[in-house]
Amino acid sequence: MPKDSLNFLRNIGIIAHIDAGKTTLTERILFYTGFTHKMGDVDDGTTVTDFYREEQERGITIFSAAVTCRWKEFAINIIDTPGHVDFTAEVERSLRVLDGGIVVFSGVEGVEAQSETVWRQADKYRVPRMAFVNKMDRVGADFSAVVDQIRERLDARPVAVQIPMGAGATFAGVIDLIDQKALTFAPEFLGAKILEQPIPAEFEAEAATWRERLFDELTQFDESDLITTAYLEGRPIDPGAVRTLLRSCALSGGVTPVFCGSAFKRVGVQPLLDGVGYFLPSPLDVPPVEGTHPKKKDKKERRKSDPSEPFCGLVFKIQSDLHGDLAFVRIYSGILEEGTRHFNPRTDGKETVQRLLRIRAGDREKLESASAGDIVGVVGLKDSVTGDTLCDTRHPILLERIEFAETVVSMSIEPASSADKNKLADLLKTLSREDPTFEWRYDEETGQTLMNGMGELHLEVKRNRMLNDFGLKVKVGKPRVSYRETIKRRATAWGECIHQTGGHGLFAKLKVEVEPHHADQSVTVLSRVKPGVIPHEFVQVIESALLDEARSGGTLGYPLIDVRITFLDGVTHDTDSTEPAFRAAASDALRKAIQAAGVVLLEPIMRAEVSVPDEYFGDVIADLNSRRAEITSTQARGKLRVIEARVPLERMFGYASSVRSVSQGRASYTLEPLAYAPAPEERLREFLGE
Repeated sequence: MPKDSLNFLRNIGIIAHIDAGKTTLTERILFYTGFTHKMGDVDDGTTVTDFYREEQERGITIFSAAVTCRWKEFAINIIDTPGHVDFTAEVERSLRVLDGGIVVFSGVEGVEAQSETVWRQADKYRVPRMAFVNKMDRVGADFSAVVDQIRERLDARPVAVQIPMGAGATFAGVIDLIDQKALTFAPEFLGAKILEQPIPAEFEAEAATWRERLFDELTQFDESDLITTAYLEGRPIDPGAVRTLLRSCALSGGVTPVFCGSAFKRVGVQPLLDGVGYFLPSPLDVPPVEGTHPKKKDKKERRKSDPSEPFCGLVFKIQSDLHGDLAFVRIYSGILEEGTRHFNPRTDGKETVQRLLRIRAGDREKLESASAGDIVGVVGLKDSVTGDTLCDTRHPILLERIEFAETVVSMSIEPASSADKNKLADLLKTLSREDPTFEWRYDEETGQTLMNGMGELHLEVKRNRMLNDFGLKVKVGKPRVSYRETIKRRATAWGECIHQTGGHGLFAKLKVEVEPHHADQSVTVLSRVKPGVIPHEFVQVIESALLDEARSGGTLGYPLIDVRITFLDGVTHDTDSTEPAFRAAASDALRKAIQAAGVVLLEPIMRAEVSVPDEYFGDVIADLNSRRAEITSTQARGKLRVIEARVPLERMFGYASSVRSVSQGRASYTLEPLAYAPAPEERLREFLGE
């Protein structure tokens, strides 16, 4: 792609809370851009982006899907992401490689729990975004209330560029505040024909109020004062100049342009597409990607979005099926061609691009080459996983990896037939390579294979994929909590590995200190050993062994978090101090230090948000209290009461059927991981066998 055409490329994601209408909006976009000639429907299981059987049966998005379409002069790569919290990894890795986003809010429910999560994820990656207030045709829709919630709950600066004409049954179209026109969408033409007319008299006052708010925000960013002066003097203002100023504000993250409509009723989609071109960044608007030199960690490397720069790309998703792996790659610089070999700094090896593909949801189009700014599919990568960098061997760069949330639920799993034991292990490896939030391990004490994930639905989908996509029947146990461990206090201990046989033996002694250290549920390993005490080449081996031991489990067998481990001292032997000896001594020292420090069992605490009609409010509160929930807030949202609470995950298994029962099926809820907190003392004693 020539550099000048990068101005007209948009890499965007559509993100939202579950059921806000993301997939329906994507379906309408694909229809109006000419990508499809018939609109699919989520309820019928006929949408382009929800093409997996599991998605069609459940009516929800599970896997992020990429499609490419054109709108006017713009080429748009769209990623439709899941809204369910169990599949948050799909959102995380998509936002890592996108340049802009459309955040969809329901006009009725407004800013919901998962809306806040995806907004924080977009903040983390500094992704400029627009907001689309959807479902304005629904009873109870309130555009103004949603804009206020975006400002208050998301700490954002929403700027409406449209307002709805009516709401619910009276919703008739949208008013463009920049062009000062009313837009209606002819239902007999499936919304494809847009009728422009003057703003109806009954909406003039409301439109004037919202337009004043628009300019109140924009004039704070108008360094030239041209728009400000014209606005204050009551002179006509060029819509193009307004959009240019609003674009610069949106790209800097200063404001969020807000659109509205009803994707289901086909109202407001085309102006939103215009907004993608007007207000979201091209690859040229995004700062150069930064990384480090793989061999010189303190040397910073940068790559501009330019085809003439050395090639650099990030593998952000692996999709596995019976025919092999498909890797999704965001190209940050240079050109990627079919048949070429590229360097993976993590593995220190080379990967061959056997085939290059344009991804169109479930369909694929063969490409010979792709260049900076594009998102493509690659077949042929053998050892690359999500978060890996691919780059030019002569100009190596290591991009920052994608960080994913910790798993919180586990289930035992075994093949229905003992003959399929090896097949199950291979399949678990495949699924964990595809999904960074899916893990598995073999427990030698119990002889069980355990799979870990983000929730019951997450693991249920994996089980169904094994059966439907790979033809493997399995049996799974009941869901269990994935606990963590930490320590009570600081402690030190010596560990050793002394093993003498005929000839060379093994010898190493190490002193280790552990202390509580709250740092994003992680483990930090430091070395304060004096130079010369331990041969330099073994220091990194010891640090790696300490980290591996911490991850493999503490006193109770669960991974350690919030601990700092410091390697203090050691004793060596001229010939018997080898890498295996140091690793064994490091593990021994850490186990002894943890035992001396005292163990704390940590359980995952979830953030729950329950929406319930007022008449069932008391019953739902009582049920939550019985689950050790801490109610943090209650508020009215339309005709519903919304309860926010902190609650142990262990007490929420099977909550779906319970909340349906106490509300006669009229309550809905979301759960998302919030933090780890000390488990009840009786649970710790139970684990210790006391």
